[in-house]
Amino acid sequence: MIALLTGNIAYRSTDHLIIDVGGVGYRLQIPLSTFYALPEDGEVRLHVHTHVKEDAFHLFGFLSSEEKEMFVLLISVSVVGPKLAVNILSNIPSEDLRQALSGGDAKRLSAVPGIGKKTAERLVLELREKAQRLASSAAAAAPASSKTASVSAIDDALSALVNLGYKENQAKRVLEAMEIAADAPLEAILKGALKVLVK
Repeated sequence: MIALLTGNIAYRSTDHLIIDVGGVGYRLQIPLSTFYALPEDGEVRLHVHTHVKEDAFHLFGFLSSEEKEMFVLLISVSVVGPKLAVNILSNIPSEDLRQALSGGDAKRLSAVPGIGKKTAERLVLELREKAQRLASSAAAAAPASSKTASVSAIDDALSALVNLGYKENQAKRVLEAMEIAADAPLEAILKGALKVLVK
């Protein structure tokens, strides 16, 4: 089982990256929170969850051990698969998720695309005590923004939000309402949009 990988980023996108470790490329699925925090270049170290099924072998990467712990906690619930767990972590920072679970905040959880009221209540029921025992980690602050970003960055953000399960019209309205700096990176645009969408 692969639990940790250290190498250079050969390819990155909002949902996965390829890490070159000694000439071997490992493809890891990642949440947006990890994507936001990736370094521009150089070496990166990711905590890895190896998910093995009968017909597939998938790697999931996280920059923090706390985020990996939350992922493992989520997939321990039978109604939550790895894809949904990554989606949840892409929409709610791991510390906020831990607080929502330990505080019984099913409403916050049901705001995530793909999580209905019943699933949110089940997550709280099954994970409340476990979440209370998990160590908390400091959440990164979102960068401030002003004016308009490049069209391609906004288009990429719209595409990423649609891939996360938000309706295109809803995501477009949020992006249009935001004040985004002309040089704002994709990560900052997505982070700002998700803060509005998950409320």
